[in-house]
Amino acid sequence: MATKLRWGVLSTANIGLKKVIPGMQKSGRCSVDAIASRSLEKARQAATRLGIARAYGSYEELLADPEIDAIYNPLPNQLHVPWTIKAAQAGKHVLCEKPIGLNAEDAKPLLAARDSTRVKIGEAFMIRTHPQWLRALALIGEGRIGTLRSIVGFFSYRNTDPANIRNQIDSGGGALLDIGCYCIHASRWAFGGPPKRVVGLIDRDPQMRIDRLTSAILDFHGGQSIFTCSTQLVLHQRVQFLGTFGRIELQIPFNAPPDHPTRLFIDDGSSVLGTGIVTETLPICDQYALQGDAFAAAVLDGADVPVSIEDAIENMSVIDAIFRSAETGNWETPRTST
Repeated sequence: MATKLRWGVLSTANIGLKKVIPGMQKSGRCSVDAIASRSLEKARQAATRLGIARAYGSYEELLADPEIDAIYNPLPNQLHVPWTIKAAQAGKHVLCEKPIGLNAEDAKPLLAARDSTRVKIGEAFMIRTHPQWLRALALIGEGRIGTLRSIVGFFSYRNTDPANIRNQIDSGGGALLDIGCYCIHASRWAFGGPPKRVVGLIDRDPQMRIDRLTSAILDFHGGQSIFTCSTQLVLHQRVQFLGTFGRIELQIPFNAPPDHPTRLFIDDGSSVLGTGIVTETLPICDQYALQGDAFAAAVLDGADVPVSIEDAIENMSVIDAIFRSAETGNWETPRTST
C-alpha cells in the first residue's frame, strides 16, 4: 500500500508556490512531484525553486502523468470547476482551492464528476485541520462558554491593483468570494448547519466592480453570525464565539503563520477588563501540511475529505444568498439543495 500521495499542481499561482506546496512538502504523507503552467518556462522556474521533479507546459500533460495520484487546483475561480472535472475524468483525486466555484449552480456538476469517477474531491479550507480551530470548536462543544449564540468575524486586506486576479469580477474576484467565504464556512461549522436566512450589504469598487466591502448577518437556528470582509481595508482578522457564559477569540484565525504559535483567548465574562481571560497557546504547525495529511488520509486510508462537495455547495449557496440580498435589500434564504 502506498504511504505517500503523489501530487501534481495545476498552475504557478502564488497561494500554491508560497503556502500550499511548501506546506505539503513538510507532510509525511504527501509528495509534490509535478507542476504545470501554460508557460513551460514558468513551470520550470517554479519546479527549480521548490525542488519539484517534473514541470509541464500544459495542464493536459500533467493530467496525463500516470505517476500523479492527486491534483491541487489553485487556478482562478472561474477555472476551478472545469479543471477539477477534467482532473477527475483523468482518474486524479482533487483538492480544489476555495471557493469551489463561482456560485452553487456552477459547482453542482462536481457531484456527478465525483460519483462517476469515484475519486475524492474536496475544497481547500485549511482551517478545518488547524489545531486552534479544532480546540475552539471542542471547547464550545464541551460547554466552556455556555450555549453558543453569536459569532463575530472580520477579515480584510488591502489590494487595489486592477491586474490582480482577486480584483477581476469575471474571474470571481471580490471580498466575499475570496475571504468572506471563510467567515461563512466557520459559522456553518460552529452552528452545525446552514443559516435559515441571510442579509447582506455590499459596496463595490466603481471601476473594478468587485465587492470591496461586504457585511452580512447569518440567522441560524439558535444564534446569529455577523461578519465584515474587505479587500480595501487595513490588514486584519479576528473571530469571536460568544456564548451565554463566556467567549472564545481566535487571534489569527485564517492566515495562521507556519512559524509562530497561535493563541486562543478564553474569557469567562467576569470582567470587561479582561481579568477573566485565559490564554491557550497552540504549538507551531503548518496548516497546509495538515491539510495535505488529511486529504492523503482520505485517499490512502478511506477517510472522509474534511470539506466535501456537498459542504462546499452549501457554502456557495450562502454566498449566493448574500449577493441576492445586497441586490434586493431583503432577507434571503440560501438554496441549499444539491
